[in-house]
Amino acid sequence: MVRNLARESLEMNGYTVLEAANGKEALLISQQHEGRIHLLLTDMVMPRMSGKELAEQLVKLRPDTRVLYMSGYTNQAIVHQGILDRDIAFIGKPFTPDALVTEVVKVLEQNVS
Repeated sequence: MVRNLARESLEMNGYTVLEAANGKEALLISQQHEGRIHLLLTDMVMPRMSGKELAEQLVKLRPDTRVLYMSGYTNQAIVHQGILDRDIAFIGKPFTPDALVTEVVKVLEQNVS
């Protein structure tokens, strides 16, 4: 349900979305996709592979890809448990479509020269 909301929100704002049900599928899709992948939006907890593992593997293949994590856990809880660093891009669930688009824009515009 969250994946559908995210996809619809992003597509309605002009973004092209490559959707995957889990981390392994996301890696396969990214390997088959010929164009650039600007952003990986991933949940922290997914079947078969965590969001952190997915991001680490995908960024090795595509170093210019930005990452935005989402979770039902708070950012502070994830940082406190040592799962992610403090400076990661993060959006907590539940989120509104507008909040997601705002965060995606923010992540994509970071450190743009």
